[in-house]
Amino acid sequence: MTPAKAAFSEELWKISRKMRTLFDARVRAQGLTLPRARALIFLGKKEGMTQTELADALEIEGPTLVPLLDSLEKQGLIERRPVDGDRRAKQIALTAAGQEQATHMDLLVKEFRSDVLKDISEDDLRVAIRVCEAMGRNIEASS
Repeated sequence: MTPAKAAFSEELWKISRKMRTLFDARVRAQGLTLPRARALIFLGKKEGMTQTELADALEIEGPTLVPLLDSLEKQGLIERRPVDGDRRAKQIALTAAGQEQATHMDLLVKEFRSDVLKDISEDDLRVAIRVCEAMGRNIEASS
């Protein structure tokens, strides 16, 4: 491995951890946990996801999602509804309070991205996107 590849990989790990830590701190300041905030963000983008779809989007297992949904339901942010034609499936719907919270999380994400990416040129971002996409393809090919 070249020094540049090693340095890039290390920087990517560091940035990933720092971004997660910073975003977690910001959502905690809003009274949420990172997993709850992420769930609200996804539900705000696609209303009526099933539990399975949401688990896939969050990249977690179904049993891990259940307590997360239980807590969101207790907070009055979501409702679980039956899916027509499938007794076992549940659709997740945001309540009015949940929609308000999801909208707020969307604004928080936009502000976060703006802060993290300030002073980085569009050209540099396009290069970084191409590099990350190539890395993603390499990961998929290695799986």
